[in-house]
Amino acid sequence: MKIRKLNEMTRGWFVGDFEPSVYRTKDFEVGVLFFPKGQRKPPHFHKVGTEYNVLIKGSFTTYGQTLVAGDIFTIEPEEIVDPIFHEDCTIVCVKVPSVHGDKYEVFSN
Repeated sequence: MKIRKLNEMTRGWFVGDFEPSVYRTKDFEVGVLFFPKGQRKPPHFHKVGTEYNVLIKGSFTTYGQTLVAGDIFTIEPEEIVDPIFHEDCTIVCVKVPSVHGDKYEVFSN
């Protein structure tokens, strides 16, 4: 048995075509992502990847919908994600496929 720590990984991502990872593959990515209440980052989208997510803890709003713990949501390619975190959130994300650099930030003028 090998043991690694989540805090050794980059932003919670531990499977995918990147280092560090516990399993390197181009097929998919898996991450346990933490977002503190009130955190704002530039909106982003993926050109290739589809994200399959489950909100484990907390609540946030995106696309005008509020999601709560237990919700499973899918983000398709080209959909812009711009969440507002109402509470500290934990999300498990599976992104298919793992494509390096497939994250595009959207900046407003």
